[in-house]
Amino acid sequence: MIKRIHAWLHRSGMQLEGLSLQTRLIISYVVIILLPMTLISTLLFNEFNQNYIRDIWKKSEYMLEIEKVNTDNNIETMERIAQLTISDKEVLHYIQRNSEPDPDELMEFNAYALSNIVRNQYANPNIEHIRIYSNNDYISELWPIFFHEKRIAQKYWYPKVLAAGGLEHWEFEQTDTDIIRRYTTEREKGAKISIFRNIEYPQGRHAGILQIDMLLNHFFPKTFSTVQEHQSQMFVADRALRMYYKPDSPFLEGTGLDPRYLLAQLAKREQAKDGHFEFKYQGSSFLCTYIYLDRLDAYMLNVVSLNEFFTNLSNIKNWLILANIVLIIILSVSTYFLNSLILKKLRILIDSMKKARKGDFNFDIDIRAGGEIGELVLHFRKMLSKLNGLIADAVRKNAITKEAELKTLKNQIDAHFLYNSLENIKMLAEIENQIVIADALTSLGGMMRYNMKWTSEYVRLQDEINHIKNYISIMNIRFDDCISLRIDIDPADLEQEVLKMSLQPIVENSVKHGMKSLAKAGRELTIVISAVARDGEMVIRISDNGCGMPAERAEFINRTISLSEEAFERQQGGGAAGPFAGGSGIGLRNVNWRIRLYYGEQYGIRLDSKDGLYTDVYMRIPYMMMSGGLTKHA
Repeated sequence: MIKRIHAWLHRSGMQLEGLSLQTRLIISYVVIILLPMTLISTLLFNEFNQNYIRDIWKKSEYMLEIEKVNTDNNIETMERIAQLTISDKEVLHYIQRNSEPDPDELMEFNAYALSNIVRNQYANPNIEHIRIYSNNDYISELWPIFFHEKRIAQKYWYPKVLAAGGLEHWEFEQTDTDIIRRYTTEREKGAKISIFRNIEYPQGRHAGILQIDMLLNHFFPKTFSTVQEHQSQMFVADRALRMYYKPDSPFLEGTGLDPRYLLAQLAKREQAKDGHFEFKYQGSSFLCTYIYLDRLDAYMLNVVSLNEFFTNLSNIKNWLILANIVLIIILSVSTYFLNSLILKKLRILIDSMKKARKGDFNFDIDIRAGGEIGELVLHFRKMLSKLNGLIADAVRKNAITKEAELKTLKNQIDAHFLYNSLENIKMLAEIENQIVIADALTSLGGMMRYNMKWTSEYVRLQDEINHIKNYISIMNIRFDDCISLRIDIDPADLEQEVLKMSLQPIVENSVKHGMKSLAKAGRELTIVISAVARDGEMVIRISDNGCGMPAERAEFINRTISLSEEAFERQQGGGAAGPFAGGSGIGLRNVNWRIRLYYGEQYGIRLDSKDGLYTDVYMRIPYMMMSGGLTKHA
């Protein structure tokens, strides 16, 4: 990501450099004036927007709290009437009769107990009904209070009330219908809320059900008020997520909000008891604040339309941006006319540069000016003088280069002469049936070609192995075939890229130091070269069964080959022992230095040895195939 951003900035900078100064000034005005002003305006408007929404939210919360106070008062009223009704002993005895009452008893009950209940209802005009349902066949229905339970047995809330025991149970209903159906056509007074109590008398014995109703327009006075705002509307949602509201509200008519969509938005936040959220419906923005009524298991919502506010805010923002654009246009026009006065001498300098681009350097610039223009003219004159001098130097260097190429060609001819001479001697040895000498000359020729043909720092691992095989062949002539070379490398890994002449110095150390003890003991020196690829790296191990060395000496060598140039020189000057007995360690150090130089500081070589048993050198390099692409190890 950072590289892409850097590349984009670089391309943008190059494109800006190709524009005229006037265009760049206009872009500067846009960047310096328009963008900051737009950013500041956006931040201010966002802050203003958040404050406005916060104020609306607080106001909505306040309105909902007022409505909640109203509902709490109505809940207390309904609970108080319920408690008074079921506390009347005459009522309880009546619904528990075990014989039919005579007319005198009915008249007395109607005059006192029934009248008290009706009086309580009339004393609280918001109460719509007080009803007691009993399953006692010995009592008669007394309108409007006492009814048989069979009238409500099919109601959806009937089993819930029985299951609640003696606890209160609240229910919302869409309509308040006439329970005894006295009318041929249904008369509906609107939605209502009811409190139910299962009457147990004595305790634990079902005696009846008490129901007290209140219309929602009395229970939630602000929600169903006839005075409604055009920008807001209150709603009530019960536990079944049924919505109750004033249907002819000017808010719904003006905004076109579908209450079912609002209900779906609330359902997503059903776990939250109180809160607020913004939503959009048909391109219009709304803010909904809601609180949860625990006792009713319902939500009260207040929805406010934000369209008018957002429209005004957007108009102000657009006017401010337009003012900034007009200001930039004025500045751009002023700049256009000022360019002809300020940049006249700069155009002369540009024309002079065009002459120099065409190869004409023998002229002077007729400009007399101070400040930045004068400084540009001074440096341009010096540049012309410098160019003339560089042209002369280039001619001389070209002649020197040609001479060096001739010397290189001569050296190449000498090398070919040497190769051809070795081939002639090899052929004479084969004619004389000196096979050992012929093989030795073949190996020596291969080593010389490998050493002298240095076209690149990188070679295949296969090429380096072939060079080592030639070296071991020649060494076996010297040590009577006492050296064995074993290659334990996957054929696919032989295409690994390595630095040229990076393995040969390590093998040479193995022969040089390993044969010192093995030759005296009459043992054979075995050198094993293996390679393992893992995690994007290649680890090449050169192992021998030579004399080895103590652990302290191996640790000293590992530190020495990693020393800086200055520290290494101080160590050598101080007479410290080299990496191997009698040696300076320059070979291993050079290999380690080259690996770090070409591949990075995390790569290099490390030595491991045990005195009298073995010496292992590990070379760690990046895993790269010279044949292109990655192999099975990738």
